[in-house]
Amino acid sequence: MNLTYVIGQSLYINVTNRCPNNCVFCVRRKGSMDSYELWLDREPSAQDIIASIPDASRYREVVFCGFGEPLCAVDTVVEVARDLKKRFPGVPLRINTNGQANLIHGRNVLPELAWLIDVVSISLNAETADKYVELCRPKHGKAAYQAMLDFARESKKYIPKVVLSVVARPGVDIEACRRIAQDLAVEFRVREEI
Repeated sequence: MNLTYVIGQSLYINVTNRCPNNCVFCVRRKGSMDSYELWLDREPSAQDIIASIPDASRYREVVFCGFGEPLCAVDTVVEVARDLKKRFPGVPLRINTNGQANLIHGRNVLPELAWLIDVVSISLNAETADKYVELCRPKHGKAAYQAMLDFARESKKYIPKVVLSVVARPGVDIEACRRIAQDLAVEFRVREEI
C-alpha cells in the first residue's frame, strides 16, 4: 500500500479509501495517481502511516490527501499530525478535504485540528447545492453542501489558512464560486481536472 507519495515538493499522506462523495471528476476513477497505486488494502493505523513517513523536512509541505476523504479518519489524522509537528516542527501541514467532517462525525472536529494543521483546502466545486449534488453525488445530499460551507466558516477559527477550491469544468460558474470564497473571507483556488 502507498501510504505516502510525492508530487513536486510536497509529501502526500494517503489515510483512507472512505469518502461520502462519488464525484464525477474524482481521480480515484483512474485507479492510480502519477503512477502511485493509492487504493488501500485495509484502513491503515496512525502507526502504520507514521512508520511510512520519510524525512518530511525535505519537503515544502505535508498534505493529507489520498483516494479517500482524510477526515473520515480524523483520529488518525490528528495522531499523525501530532507526530509530524513534534518531529518536523517547521514543515507546514495541509488537509485537502470535502469539508463534510462535522456532518460525518456529528461533532465539530476542528478544535482537534487546531495548532496541528496550517492549511485546510476545502473542495467547493459548485456554486449551488443542486450543482454540487450533480457533480459530487454526496451521500448526504444537499445537506453536504451547507455542511461544507459551514465547515469553511468554522475553519477560520482554528486553522491559519483556509482555501476554497473548485475544479474547472464546463458548467461550473467559477466567478460565482470566487464570490462565495470572498463572502466567507477565505482564499480561492481553481484546480485543473486531472
